[in-house]
Amino acid sequence: MTLSLAPKLKTGVMTLHRRSEPATGPWEPRIDELRHLVELVDGLGYDSLWTGDHIAFAIPILDPLLQIAQAAAFSRRLTFGTCVYLLALRHPTPVAKQVATLDHLTEGRFVFGVGVGGEFPGEFAASGIPHKERGARVNEGIEVVRKLWRGDKVAHEGRFFQFPETLMLPPPRQAGGPPIWVGGRTDAALKRAALLCDGYVSYVITPEMFAEAIAKIDTFAGEAGRTLDRFDTAHLLFARIDDSYDAAFDAANRTLSTRYAMDFSKPTRRYAAIGRPEDVAEKLRAFYAAGVRHIIMDFVGPYEERDRQIERFAHEVKPLLADIV
Repeated sequence: MTLSLAPKLKTGVMTLHRRSEPATGPWEPRIDELRHLVELVDGLGYDSLWTGDHIAFAIPILDPLLQIAQAAAFSRRLTFGTCVYLLALRHPTPVAKQVATLDHLTEGRFVFGVGVGGEFPGEFAASGIPHKERGARVNEGIEVVRKLWRGDKVAHEGRFFQFPETLMLPPPRQAGGPPIWVGGRTDAALKRAALLCDGYVSYVITPEMFAEAIAKIDTFAGEAGRTLDRFDTAHLLFARIDDSYDAAFDAANRTLSTRYAMDFSKPTRRYAAIGRPEDVAEKLRAFYAAGVRHIIMDFVGPYEERDRQIERFAHEVKPLLADIV
C-alpha cells in the first residue's frame, strides 16, 4: 500500500453559519453567534471546524471562505477547512488569491477541501458553467491554484483557463499551499484524489464503501507511480445523539429531509451515526477501521440544539474512543 495513514483519529465539527430547518422569522447570523461556536468547539478539544459551499441550496447558507476568515479571528488553535468548496463554479485564479490569503489569516491552519458538486444543477447554470464540464474544470482548477501558489512567475495554457506569466504574492503560509482534499464517490473523483490531491474526504457512504474507495485510491496512485506518504483521509458524518435510536432518527431525518428537499429516511438510516452515545461511537470505530483519520461531525436536528450535541459528543462519545483519538 502506498498510503501512509496517521495512527489517531482527529475530530471536527461541521458547520459554521447554516440553517438546517425553516426559521420562524428572518435569519440574521450574528458575530457573537459565530464567536460562541468557535470558542465552544475549541474549548471542548475538537481539532477542526468546517463549512460547506453552495451558490444556491435548499436552505440558507453563507459563503465558506468569508465565514472562515471571520471565524479564524476567534481561535489560535483550530484547523479550518472547506468541506467541500465547489471549485468548478469559480475561476481558479481569484480563488488561489483568496485561499492564499485565508492561509495567512488562519496562520497556516487551513485545509482546502474541493469537490465537483452537481446535485443542484441550477447553481451551475446561474454561474455560467456547463454542468457536464465540472469534473474537468476542477482538475484544471487544481493545477492552476498550485501553480499560482509557488510564489514565482507562472503561465498557463489549458482547456478552460489561459494566462501569460503572472506573479501572485504573497504565496500561502504553508509551503506549496494548503493541503487539497477532494470529495466524491466516482472513480473519476478517486483518481483525482490519487493523482492531484493530498487527501480524500467522503460523504454519504458506509465504512465498507470508504474502505473500497481507499483501496482504489491506493491502486490508482500505485499505477501512476505516486507515493502518498502524507495522504489524509476524512469523512463528513451526519450524527445525532439522543436517549434512543428512534428519537435520534426522527430528529435527524426531519433536518436532512428539509436540507435536501426530499424524503431522506433511507439515507439517514444507512449513513448517519444516530442513537445513544455508544451507538455513535461504534459507527466512528467502523470508519476508523476503514481508514478514516479525520471525522467531521455534522450534528443534525433542531438548529437550537446544535450546541448541546457538540457538548454531548465531547463528553459522552469521545471518552468511549479514548484509545483512538
